[in-house]
Amino acid sequence: MKYSWSVASEVLRISTPGFGGFREAITDFTHEGFTVPKGSKNPKYFPDPEKFEPSRFQGNGPAPYAFVPFGGGPRMCPGNEYARAVIHVFMPNVVTKFRWEKLIPGENMIYYPAPRPARGLPVILHPNKP
Repeated sequence: MKYSWSVASEVLRISTPGFGGFREAITDFTHEGFTVPKGSKNPKYFPDPEKFEPSRFQGNGPAPYAFVPFGGGPRMCPGNEYARAVIHVFMPNVVTKFRWEKLIPGENMIYYPAPRPARGLPVILHPNKP
């Protein structure tokens, strides 16, 4: 289950449910002694950010507060723990019990306001044979 959560975390890193993950510094600025350069998306914490690499969440994982897909502090998503539980139950069951077939191979993506398949990614689930 630890690797499954690493996969889920990497999916959340790439396509976060909130809009904060899409922020990019539009000018250089300094905050509390820390300089953020224009165009920064924190490559220090997530090298090769376009690559799907669940192992970045193995071991010690990213630095504290470098990965907050459900927000943090008093504005943290109230469904955070529920979402984690659903992911832990749903993902292993679907992956081990079904084979997916895309109904629209090569479906285009829409990137506003968040990345998503243009036609909703319709699939057919075929039960795996025992």
